[in-house]
Amino acid sequence: MDPYLVGLDLAGRRVVVVGGGSVAQRRLGGLLPAGADVEVVAPEVTPAVEGMATAGELRWTARGYRDGDLDGAWYVIACTDDPAVNAAVGAEAESRRVFCVRADDAPAGSAVTPAVGRHDGLTVGVLAGRRPRRSAAVRTALVEALQTGLVSDTAEPLQPGVALVGGGPGDPELITVRGRRLLARADVVVTDRLGPRDLLDTLAPHVEVIDASKIPYGRAMNQARINELLVEHARAGKFVVRLKGGDPYVFGRGFEEALACAEAGVPVTVVPGVTSAFAAPAVADVPVSHRGVAHEIVVVSGHVAPGDPRSLVDWPALARLRGTVVLLMAVERIGAFADALIEGGRPADTPVAVVQDGTMRIQRSVRATLATVAEAVRREGISPPAVVVVGPVAGLAGGPVTS
Repeated sequence: MDPYLVGLDLAGRRVVVVGGGSVAQRRLGGLLPAGADVEVVAPEVTPAVEGMATAGELRWTARGYRDGDLDGAWYVIACTDDPAVNAAVGAEAESRRVFCVRADDAPAGSAVTPAVGRHDGLTVGVLAGRRPRRSAAVRTALVEALQTGLVSDTAEPLQPGVALVGGGPGDPELITVRGRRLLARADVVVTDRLGPRDLLDTLAPHVEVIDASKIPYGRAMNQARINELLVEHARAGKFVVRLKGGDPYVFGRGFEEALACAEAGVPVTVVPGVTSAFAAPAVADVPVSHRGVAHEIVVVSGHVAPGDPRSLVDWPALARLRGTVVLLMAVERIGAFADALIEGGRPADTPVAVVQDGTMRIQRSVRATLATVAEAVRREGISPPAVVVVGPVAGLAGGPVTS
């Protein structure tokens, strides 16, 4: 017989979880946000469950189950690795008329845990006739469809305003879930060439797309004009997504745009993104930190050269550091940056990795040293956008260093 799917209000109500392993850990991820008053009964628990108890999110009774442990419970989960114990928990729950989930033998319990997903205030639960893999697959597919806008949730249109969305380093799968959801509900998208351009093809036909690309040393939309467009469209009653590459606040002028909206009285939401400063090196097998190798990571803008009056970088101090230096927008002046670091005391043989178009289909990279990186970049034809990593971490793995 098919179970009856229902939502339980467990806020402030006693829930007993018998067992402290991985199954308990997974179930707690839903019970605690629901506000349940949870007690875990188990001689041992996973480190994560112990951490929840230490933080006061739940109570842990560090012993085996005893008859009477379900006194006052509204809901019970039996998830030990001993079927006899689970059966005893189920029997007590039955006698007390408390619904009980049996993790080891679902038909023997009086309740079944559905595959649950959440999206923008919706909770989706799926039961598939006690076939958990099928229910999980359907749940995941449905939530993904809601997130991408493939399936409408009939939600009310978003209020006019602006969302500054960090689209990540370029791969469309690396945008955040929230960023993807807001993009699917946009009326206007103001984008640039570093954003996940493949996602533009998924937008509805009515969405207006405005290209605000800035080509290095070439065509560029004035930042003041970008700010004006955001405000104009929001004031016209539109929900505007400013789709930016990486993270809006990592050398992306996102805060300038947020200030412009605030000064104009336009509501603005900031959605952080995966920054290319860390993502591009990662996909090229360059960790920006590594135990025993680098204890600091410094991210530097290379849009002006060392010695330029506009520069805010203390290059001599930077050169004295022993950890990782990540340079963004630095390809055109890589020789000047390498010379400044060497002059400041960095060894000339310090490893360097340069990653162009990180996470994209056309990604490529080159390994060198501070002494050779300028020539290597010129010889290999490396061009923006590229991320430069300077430090011992650039020599840990990957291809050979170019001499």
